[in-house]
Amino acid sequence: MILSASPWWTAVPSVGAALGYALLAGWSQKLGRTAISALMAAVWLLHGLALVSLLGVEPVRFGFATTLSVTAWLVFSVYSIETRLYPQLGTRWTLAGLGAPAVLLALVFPGSTYPTLHSNWLPLHWALGIASYGLLGVAVAHAWMMQRTEQHIRQGHTATNALPLLALERLTFRFVGAAFVLLTLTLLAGWYFSSVLPTHGWAWTHKTVFTVLSWVALGVLLGGRRLWGWRGKLAVRMLYAAAGLLLLGYVGSRFVLEVVLHRV
Repeated sequence: MILSASPWWTAVPSVGAALGYALLAGWSQKLGRTAISALMAAVWLLHGLALVSLLGVEPVRFGFATTLSVTAWLVFSVYSIETRLYPQLGTRWTLAGLGAPAVLLALVFPGSTYPTLHSNWLPLHWALGIASYGLLGVAVAHAWMMQRTEQHIRQGHTATNALPLLALERLTFRFVGAAFVLLTLTLLAGWYFSSVLPTHGWAWTHKTVFTVLSWVALGVLLGGRRLWGWRGKLAVRMLYAAAGLLLLGYVGSRFVLEVVLHRV
């Protein structure tokens, strides 16, 4: 069974992080800036400890929920840094609302066990993939903020201290570009490992197909912006589509295997 009872040293930081996320989501408007910063730091640390307790043990366990949890932690990490540079950034409650279920899912569904690794470099492939998930998640969060800011402008409700729309757009595409580079490296690493490992071979599985489609969508989006100045709804929809394809590529397939079919 992949669904398992996690030890207390994993459960304590996971539950603590989830409670911290809940506080940020529900009561951040009532807290001062110093209290919010301290709470965000505590949540970031607890979530990180939860991930270390899950991933830093033998045998290695990994699955869809762990991927979501690491992605949520990376997105929250980038957001925490950005809020120091751009205090106007909002969506704290949204990110916190997504972080709480992500950290709890990883506690309940720690994933499949990998008693032996076929290559010492295989974790690099995983790290590149997770980092591309995280950066694409950050890009999606910025795209959502961009949409919300544009909607407020149209309604005449723009706050005087809000981050300018063009600044949000630049940040969004910087993260899209970084995610595209990491996803390219992930695919190249996957191809390399499939060619050198005797027990594996390159196969066009649904995971590979969805990942390649996401990579193509991101490449088209970046090319369209550079050549034809794509922006606004078209760019945001393409970004959402690319993120959805990447999510289906690994998280979707592992969810079906682990939760629906109960396969390791």
